[in-house]
Amino acid sequence: MSPADKAKKSITARFSQTLLAGIFTVLPLWITAMIIVFVLELLSGAGNPISHWLMLILRPIAPDVAASIAHPWVQSAIGISIVIIALCLVGWITRRVIGRKLIELFDRLMNHIPIAKMIYGTVKKLLTTFQQKPDGVQRVVLIDFPSPEMKTIGLVTRTFIDKDTGKELAAVYVPTTPNPTSGYLEIVPLDKVTSTTMTVDEAMSFIVSGGAVAPEEMNYEKSAVTLGRRVTDKQPPDTPPEA
Repeated sequence: MSPADKAKKSITARFSQTLLAGIFTVLPLWITAMIIVFVLELLSGAGNPISHWLMLILRPIAPDVAASIAHPWVQSAIGISIVIIALCLVGWITRRVIGRKLIELFDRLMNHIPIAKMIYGTVKKLLTTFQQKPDGVQRVVLIDFPSPEMKTIGLVTRTFIDKDTGKELAAVYVPTTPNPTSGYLEIVPLDKVTSTTMTVDEAMSFIVSGGAVAPEEMNYEKSAVTLGRRVTDKQPPDTPPEA
């Protein structure tokens, strides 16, 4: 290889390394910005009708204020603020006993609407499942998947009993990397599940980052029976609703 070819190859290699370094530096910021913009657009879309209605009300009373609200970015800011305040208000109400009663009435109403019952009920059960502790095992576990020689992180959604043998089973959702919204549902014998001390947030960070963001230690070999009881005993009891 001639000196000119070596120099050209060296320049190409340095350019590729520099470009990759730039990509890996900007990519996390870009993904974070995309997620933030997506969430803000959802909040803005939900609140914009209210801010537009507010502008129409103020137009005959305070035209200058209404003209200021007419700017798209102002309407978006007002809409986002209204939705955040509304969510906080709903959260505050649901922590009270009267809020729980209202939620129960709303649930019964939704159960009388055929299509809404299927969608609302499924989402409600899923969210409720992840807010509660599974019986006898930690939420974040390791299972043998896709082969006995490998383990993967899964989230226990519930435990139940084998009708024929009486053996304890666990329904384990296995998220995929880097998109945890898709994955596999595995039914695993409870004695084949390895409990971990990881929280759901730590598990999600581990999955989304492809293992780059991981705890210093992980329970890999211990059985779910002994470790699961020891770990779940450490968890604080559920907070009772405020009066």
